[in-house]
Amino acid sequence: MSVRPPSSAVGGRPRSRFVAIFVYTLRSCLPPKRWAAVALPCAGALLFGLLANAIDDTPGRAYANVAAEGILGLMMPIAALVVGDSVLGAEIRSGTFHFTWLSPAPVVQIVFGRWLAGAVVVTLSIGPACALSAVLAGVAKNAWPAFLAAAVGSMAYVALFIAIACVTRRTAVWSLAVVFLVERLLGTALTGIAQLSPTWESRAIYAGLADDVPQRLQRDGIPDGYGAVVRLVIIAAVSLAIANWRMTRMQLSGASD
Repeated sequence: MSVRPPSSAVGGRPRSRFVAIFVYTLRSCLPPKRWAAVALPCAGALLFGLLANAIDDTPGRAYANVAAEGILGLMMPIAALVVGDSVLGAEIRSGTFHFTWLSPAPVVQIVFGRWLAGAVVVTLSIGPACALSAVLAGVAKNAWPAFLAAAVGSMAYVALFIAIACVTRRTAVWSLAVVFLVERLLGTALTGIAQLSPTWESRAIYAGLADDVPQRLQRDGIPDGYGAVVRLVIIAAVSLAIANWRMTRMQLSGASD
């Protein structure tokens, strides 16, 4: 069993350590294969935007339906899962996280640095893809709501997946279960679960800010528009707090731990 040395016992500039964690995460935790995996859901978002043109409805309503089910309900969580697993879960499983965990950097810097790197990646990948999908669907005026919903929702997902990685080693399996069993199935029936779901809250962002949106996308009990943005920020903050608390009690002994 490894023992983490207290951060106060080792000198160094905290800001420099945080920058090192951020840069290391971008370079080492996101190899070319991961970038290719992120590109796939981005391409899927563009295809869904083109698919909206084939739906017999107004452009705004057609794209809103496609965005809610295909883009924000499927492509965004997949992109966030790929990134969220790579910034922490994959390293814990392989055993290479020891090098960061035993470093003099405080746990809060490790957690926040890893999340920030992942948040930057998803914001610059799935966010623009969703905005462009709105343009391809003929509703360029809704590009900003689509970008905001995807960017904030995926950033909340990355924080959630980091928290899951700190609780269990089977990050990908449990993350998929949360997205497709808890959020999609239980969240559809129970508003209490939907209120804590990045998917449902991101849909509420788009429904509250976009024009010509079907009434069915506006769900009672869930804040929409910028209110949903605030809710997702709270979800991300709570997830990071859980990850920070759990990591301070983490015990690592090998790649199979």
